Amino acid sequence: MTIRLLIADDQEMVRRGLRRILESQPDMEVVGEAADGQAALEMARLLRPDVALVDIRMPRMDGLEVTRRLTAAASAGHRVRVVVVTTFDLDEYVYPALRHGACGFLLKRSGPTLLVEAVRAAMAGDSLISPSITVRLLKHVTNGGHPTNGGPAAGRGRRVAVESLTEREIEIAGKVAEGRTNADIAGELFISPGTVKTHVASIQRKLGVRNRVGIAVRAWEMGYAAGRPEL
Repeated sequence: MTIRLLIADDQEMVRRGLRRILESQPDMEVVGEAADGQAALEMARLLRPDVALVDIRMPRMDGLEVTRRLTAAASAGHRVRVVVVTTFDLDEYVYPALRHGACGFLLKRSGPTLLVEAVRAAMAGDSLISPSITVRLLKHVTNGGHPTNGGPAAGRGRRVAVESLTEREIEIAGKVAEGRTNADIAGELFISPGTVKTHVASIQRKLGVRNRVGIAVRAWEMGYAAGRPEL
C-alpha cells in the first residue's frame, strides 16, 4: 500500500526537503504541495491524500484551522490524517492542534526518521509527538510527574494494568515516557524496530490506552520513566 501525502507549507525550500525525505520511502508518494492553508484544503478535496503534513503559520488560513477542517471532513467519508510539522514549539499551538484531531505534532528540527515514523503512525491510527513536546505534555497531565487523581479504585486499576506488563515491556514503556522513538529504543536495546513496534502495541492493549502519549502517562504515574519502577 502506498501512502499518499500532501505537504502544506509556505516555504518552498521546506516543501522540497520534506518531499525528498518522504519520497525516499518505498511506500510513500507526495501527490501535492500547497503554499497556503486555503490551497491545502482545496487540494485535499481534489487529491484525497491519506496524510497531510501541515505547517502552523501559513497565508490565507493557518494550520490549526486547516487541521480542524480536514479532520471534520472525515465524518463525511473522506479521512485525511493530519501531522503538524512546524518550527513553533508553543503550547498555544500544540494543544489546539491535538484537540482539533491532529495525529502528530513534530518540530521541523526533529529529523527524517521521526517524520517518517509520524506518517506511518498516523496511518496506523496512532499519534506521534516530538519528544520534547511529549515530556512537556506529561508534566501538565501528571501534575509535574506525580500520579494523577482518580480515587483509590482508579489507582488500583492502573497499577494492576501496569503489573501485567513483562519486564521488557516495562523497559520500553519507560523509554517511550522519556521521549524515545521506536528507532531510538531499538538501537538502545539491540532489537529490531519491528520488535519494538510489537511491544508498543502490546503495552497499549494491556494498559487500555490509544497511543504513545497514553503509554507515557502511565509510565510516569508508576515511576518507570527513569527506568526504576516504584512498586
